[in-house]
Amino acid sequence: MIRLEQHGPILEILIDRPERRNALTDAMYRDIEQALRAADADVGCAAVILSGAGGHFTAGNDLAEFQMPQSTQDVGSIAFLHTLASVNVPVIAAVQGQAVGVGVTLLAHCDFVYADRSAVFRLPFVSLGLCPEGASSYLLPRLAGARRAARWLLQAQPFDADEALAGQLLSEITDDPLAAARACAQALAAQPIQAVRASKTLLRAPERDTIHQVLDTEAQAFFERLKSAEAQAAFRQFFARKSA
Repeated sequence: MIRLEQHGPILEILIDRPERRNALTDAMYRDIEQALRAADADVGCAAVILSGAGGHFTAGNDLAEFQMPQSTQDVGSIAFLHTLASVNVPVIAAVQGQAVGVGVTLLAHCDFVYADRSAVFRLPFVSLGLCPEGASSYLLPRLAGARRAARWLLQAQPFDADEALAGQLLSEITDDPLAAARACAQALAAQPIQAVRASKTLLRAPERDTIHQVLDTEAQAFFERLKSAEAQAAFRQFFARKSA
């Protein structure tokens, strides 16, 4: 369900579960994390492109897995987010269709994000009785401003590509996000690779320790919320609608 394609110095990671709008399972998070680690360790890798199959980026975490026992010590999503926040190889996202939950929060860790006008973004954490993850409580106010971040995170309403661009979640709106991501990756590959990585390290270094701390603090609160009556009621309603 995670497909990897190496094109010279560029690694493409495709989330390939279109029948579920690319909802992510624990195993899928671990596969992406492994691929990111390998790309970061490969001194010849100039960039990583992350995209989704079937016209959608990702519908976020597969909610069925939230019904299983969870521990913050061994969760693929947390390991993935820490790795995404750590790598020095540039990461580029190409977004179409649905980008939900972690499908939005991960974008704040990417270096370039391209989307088309089919893209719809939503952070449904509070509507599910949960709380922000992915260091979004820290990063989104800094990217989008406190007022817009509050609207996105507290009201849990969908927003379009224009709103995402205005909130600096996107680099550009384009008719073909994957083509734009590939062009960006090729432009990076034309530069000295280690100079690019060193520059990304310097850009990210001032906030990296804080981001890792926020990731852990949010994860602790998130998994506490998973056990709450509010979250369990929201999940029952969600699964009842799906089975109706």
